[in-house]
Amino acid sequence: MAVNGEVLTAVKGLLGENGIFSQPFELKLYEYDGGVDKALPDLVVFPRSTEDVVALVKIAAQYGLPIVGRGAGTGLSGGSIPRAGGMVISFTRMNRILEIDLANERAVVQPGVVNLDITLAVAPFGYFYAPDPSSQRACTIGGNVAENAGGPHTLAYGVTTNHVTSLEAVLADGTVIEVGGPGGDTPGYDLVGLLTGSEGTMALVTKIGVRLMRQPESVKTLLAIYNSVEQAGNTVGALTARGITPVAIEMLDGPMLRMVEAATHAGYPLDAAAVLLIEVEGLIEAVEEDAEAIVQVCRECGVREVRVAQSAEERDLLWKGRKNAFGAIGRVSPTYYVQDGVVPRTKVAETLRAIEEIGKKYGIPISNVFHAGDGNMHPILPFNPRVPGELERAQIAGEEILKFCISVGGSITGEHGVGMEKAELMAHQFSEDTLNLIKKFKNLFDSSCRLNPGKVLPTGKGCLEIRQPPSMML
Repeated sequence: MAVNGEVLTAVKGLLGENGIFSQPFELKLYEYDGGVDKALPDLVVFPRSTEDVVALVKIAAQYGLPIVGRGAGTGLSGGSIPRAGGMVISFTRMNRILEIDLANERAVVQPGVVNLDITLAVAPFGYFYAPDPSSQRACTIGGNVAENAGGPHTLAYGVTTNHVTSLEAVLADGTVIEVGGPGGDTPGYDLVGLLTGSEGTMALVTKIGVRLMRQPESVKTLLAIYNSVEQAGNTVGALTARGITPVAIEMLDGPMLRMVEAATHAGYPLDAAAVLLIEVEGLIEAVEEDAEAIVQVCRECGVREVRVAQSAEERDLLWKGRKNAFGAIGRVSPTYYVQDGVVPRTKVAETLRAIEEIGKKYGIPISNVFHAGDGNMHPILPFNPRVPGELERAQIAGEEILKFCISVGGSITGEHGVGMEKAELMAHQFSEDTLNLIKKFKNLFDSSCRLNPGKVLPTGKGCLEIRQPPSMML
């Protein structure tokens, strides 16, 4: 729909001509993220400060516009898609590292700071920022906070919520709140934890305090090669049973590792059924002991070979293959649908079998690359968007995979978020009473239902159907 001329005048008066997109060709760039859903905004705005965000929120309130916060748009569940149109607030120009406090091992950043840039800023001093999504060269901290992003190395270190100490945020009425503190352990309710992972449905985060970690004394990376996917899956459960917790356990099945090897030449064996990329960190002596114990467990589970990276360059190449896995799929399929279910580590092998059967059922050659250490499955379902029905078939198969994850004690998401993609599946994950409680929290923070409407909750439990006439719903 056309934007009220008064809205454009107000926004341009605040941000200038270069602070707003409103032309159709500009808005097309903001109708999608890394997932498969699409919806056009009515305007996109680019604040540079918290004060700008407050003013924009008040303008949106005055004219009844929905508001959607957006970072780099790398999300995979439609979290930044403006499902009901309205104003997209892009945080790409709020991209400054405001403070680095090494004495207290923390930093304060704006939401548009790229994830990897924090580590690059503190690496010369022997520190790093632990959460490392595969998109860490592009994704922003604000988006990471919204989705509670993870990554390969969060097996030992924890996901985003474990590394956020404080937040500054703007509520739907323009009120600015500050929660948490430098130490990350403040009195009262854990509002930092509540807002982290709330997907922009409760507040717009404008400043983030994060923990910094010291770089480990020693790092060792192992590549375990298997002739059977089941043997690789069983190794994950066996490591857990032995009380061994590497910082990362990543798994690639045969189809995936062959795509990756063709694209990156990382050194993955083309004839393997699966590989585990396992990394341990810490004191030199402890790393050596852990590596030996891991090799022993791999052998007991039928590993064909275990290779140990002999240099930093070899280690970086192995990780380059894993980090670029999603991009490598483009050599085989024009596009793909990726899922994000979680299962107990002891159910990884069983889940891989179920995924294979679901792929056969729907005629989809599913491949897998995922965070095996914490059971965060990422089945890849290729499809051709130009062939009618292929996307829909992939979505149905993906939903069946997620329902299986729930059935074995898992979850519909580990790090991609619920967004609009999995909202209807929330009713399979949670009871009616639990969904009603979640809705009460949403209404407490955003009673007018203008912050990212139509996300997280099923549309029957959310506010999209209340705010928007049926014609506006997707």
